[in-house]
Amino acid sequence: MTDALTLTPREAFEMLLAGNERFVSGTPEHPNQDAARRAEIAPAQKPFAVLFGCSDSRLAAEIIFDRGLGDLFVVRTAGHVTGPEVLGSIEYGVGVLDCPLVVVLGHDACGAVAAARAAVEDGASAPGYVRDVIERVTPSVLAARSGGLTEDGDIIAEHTRHTVNLLLDRSRVLADRVAAGRAAVVGLSYRLADGSAHLVTTRGLEVTVDSAS
Repeated sequence: MTDALTLTPREAFEMLLAGNERFVSGTPEHPNQDAARRAEIAPAQKPFAVLFGCSDSRLAAEIIFDRGLGDLFVVRTAGHVTGPEVLGSIEYGVGVLDCPLVVVLGHDACGAVAAARAAVEDGASAPGYVRDVIERVTPSVLAARSGGLTEDGDIIAEHTRHTVNLLLDRSRVLADRVAAGRAAVVGLSYRLADGSAHLVTTRGLEVTVDSAS
């Protein structure tokens, strides 16, 4: 059993990426997905990472990172927008379950980002609570525009960076863990066509950001 208490943030990050590499290459191991694992973790969970991603149906976390039961503490919203429930869930994963890694997972062809971009550029609106999602993504679109970024991939990467910064700005629990070296936060961008996850930004972990992301 993978015990999060024995993993450093770097080890957790490397384990996550190794699973994604297996998924991309078509050689998944499907770890921790049998009856023995189910029985093993029934009394308690010890995931090694919190994964906060978009609700898009093409981003099934345990599949694209080739993990199983009890490995990931998953939080998902459209456009990975944050609110009290999201922050509380992430703080639970870090503060109570002691996960050493928090991942913000964005992706290309994100509908929430596209809608926010349309709202900024054309004044397009949406009904009901979808409007609230768009409004929470809009600051990322505006930041990208002010920085001269116009390509969809660049805007999506900016939204991922914005979300990472927002989590650390709003959550003292998470910020303190990162400052103490007990946790790290990384932003990844997932490519739907080939299934690969690329590093966009990191806080508390010294790794090279993929310039192509």
